[in-house]
Amino acid sequence: MTAMSEMMAFVRETELLVQIQSRLAWDQDTVMPRGAAEQRGEEMAALAGVLHARRTDPRLGGWLDAARPEGEVEAANVRHLKRRWLRDTRVPAELAAELARATSIGRGVWAEARENEDVAAFLPTLSRIVKLRREEGEAIADGGTTAYEALLRDYEPGATEAGVAKLFDGMRPRIVALRDRLLGAPGAPTLNGNFPEAGQLSLSRETAERFGYDLNHGRIDLSAHPFSSGSAFDVRITTRVSEDPFNCLYSTIHEVGHATYERNIRPDFAFTPLGEGVSMGVHESQSRSFENQIGRSPAFCRFLFGRMTDIFGDIGVSDADAFSRAVNRVSSGFIRTEADEVHYNLHVMLRFDLERGLVSGGIAAEDIEEAWNSRFAADFGNAVDRPSNGLLQDVHWSEGLFGYFPTYALGNVYAGCLVAAMRRELPDLDSSLEAGDPSPATEWLKRNVQIHGGLREPGDTISHATGEDPGEGPLLDYLDEKFGALYGL
Repeated sequence: MTAMSEMMAFVRETELLVQIQSRLAWDQDTVMPRGAAEQRGEEMAALAGVLHARRTDPRLGGWLDAARPEGEVEAANVRHLKRRWLRDTRVPAELAAELARATSIGRGVWAEARENEDVAAFLPTLSRIVKLRREEGEAIADGGTTAYEALLRDYEPGATEAGVAKLFDGMRPRIVALRDRLLGAPGAPTLNGNFPEAGQLSLSRETAERFGYDLNHGRIDLSAHPFSSGSAFDVRITTRVSEDPFNCLYSTIHEVGHATYERNIRPDFAFTPLGEGVSMGVHESQSRSFENQIGRSPAFCRFLFGRMTDIFGDIGVSDADAFSRAVNRVSSGFIRTEADEVHYNLHVMLRFDLERGLVSGGIAAEDIEEAWNSRFAADFGNAVDRPSNGLLQDVHWSEGLFGYFPTYALGNVYAGCLVAAMRRELPDLDSSLEAGDPSPATEWLKRNVQIHGGLREPGDTISHATGEDPGEGPLLDYLDEKFGALYGL
């Protein structure tokens, strides 16, 4: 065997163990009994120790030195593995295991604190996780790189803290200007009806399949915070049910975007570094385009109006156009996952600035709720009324995912570029969407983005699909055009 083939056989076993780790996390967030949280934390710590040992095995370093990759695929695998090797060998095994233990337990602590509206119960856990992630960021940072930037690159390779801040600063004025114009216009209608859980889940399942979700290789469960888990041949999603049926429906469509990305990657990439989404920004470009540019398009809303009335009867709006305005209603609400497209990036910018402060030490964990509430009032004009509408709404920090939030807005930027290119190639897309068939759009994304997995770097993935370098212009143009038309501006 060559060094390349020996290395890839070893990596395949490591990637299979990662899938087991993912399944344990799925179980914890869906069906695991609460009383098992500490045991699961120990299980996750033990598995993290095994994975860390494999990822830092000296043989891997030797294979990387000796490997002579042939062709684009082997070269891409070596590129990813070298980056991971350099990162993982800088993290002490004890720190990796303790992080796994703390974040596994942290999810349960967060869920209980959120249910009880009890920030104080969560803060000691948050403080511990911030400390551990700061240590990890400092360990993996290159010269001149901040701890936060090092963590950011775990989710978006090549990104810089300054670059993301500059992007957000450039986007904010135009988004705020559009928001202010929309909030000054006559309000959009809202739904009014009876939306039983069984009907919501039935419509969500139907819509998931319309968007290409393969239930032979996946399943839909309930969780406090919707998520997608797994890759290759076992890709699962969760959703949640509330009084607002759009919450369930669009959470499902969003997670289907993630799931189909993982499921549609070339089968020969499975259990290699290329067998997963290349970055969380590109991942979010799939889920956000599924949810917003396709799922909330006026054309698809015309189809959904009929299905909603079929299932729920009178829903309080009289026609498909009013329904489309209800789906795309702009309001300065508390919840990021329920935010309209105009406000969504402002939610992300808030979290980006706050988590930078936490990791740098500029904001102490005990002060984070006050910092959150003050920033929210300044950006959205409303006072946070309860923790589940503020600091405790997102699971991410309990899982140690610092650096993850910016990728949501990067995903919106990428989605703007992708859908602009898609519509140039598919001028009749709206007629398919109005008939309830998103497949021309989802197949375009599969063909141009999803099958390639991690073959290219994030920015190159978008450029290859669109023929242009990614930028915020297409997203901002799309928002102006769509919401200007819906609100008659």
